[in-house]
Amino acid sequence: MNAKLLGHRYGKSLVRVLKVLRDGPTHTIKELTVAVSLEGDFESSYTSGDNSKVVATDTMKNTVNALAKEHLGLENERFAMLLARHFTSKYPQVQRATVEATERVWERMQIAGKAHPHSFSQAQQARPFTRVSVDAVGANIESGIKDLLVLKSTGSGFEGFPRCEFTTLSETQERIFATSLTATWTYLADPPDYVASNAAILSAMLRLFAENYSPSVQTTLFEMGGAALVACAEISRIQLAMPNKHCLRIDLAPFGIENHNELFVPTDEPHGLIEATIGRG
Repeated sequence: MNAKLLGHRYGKSLVRVLKVLRDGPTHTIKELTVAVSLEGDFESSYTSGDNSKVVATDTMKNTVNALAKEHLGLENERFAMLLARHFTSKYPQVQRATVEATERVWERMQIAGKAHPHSFSQAQQARPFTRVSVDAVGANIESGIKDLLVLKSTGSGFEGFPRCEFTTLSETQERIFATSLTATWTYLADPPDYVASNAAILSAMLRLFAENYSPSVQTTLFEMGGAALVACAEISRIQLAMPNKHCLRIDLAPFGIENHNELFVPTDEPHGLIEATIGRG
């Protein structure tokens, strides 16, 4: 068969990076999913197995991480431009570099009417819900929230857990705590205003999440459930599910760069899943 290569490009997609931008006690979260695509003189890698001009896609990932540590700020456009120019200037065989950076926007929590310095949420993705069941005995009313992404960039740790030959997790008093909260509370009686009650429950839980040090997801989940029960006398119990959205510190040591808990890779899989039902004692 006489085949001809008519076009080609390659790259690295879904490079996820989360950076904590610190201004004293006030933090800003910048999370991007980056895709890099290169075009140029790579035909021989397709037609003759010659890799001498191929920039490894793993190198692309490492480049995104290393340059993010030094240059990622508030403006995504400037960072994407810097990345693209890096590849076209460093490698003469690269004729075109395309970088797409998609941001997950973290909004600063408002706690007691004030912007919290290091706690964030993604309320636009959350879905309030209610579930009503009626039978001959009566009605059961449940309300809640699904998929509320919340994150705190400090004020969380995990220590004192059992260790065995398969344990690799390090103990820490300082880590990012991120979760996708799903909560369902059961009404025992009608409140004066369901909208106000639901808002009060959620506000109480988020304030607890933001302000209390978290020694574990389990502890914070239990405390958030207790705060919900205090906030609304009409609910009898609350079910909470908090899958741990890990943010893993990126090792930049191979590039001679120190990472002082600034640069992380967010991961959704696998994740820890912590669930509990909290009722009145």
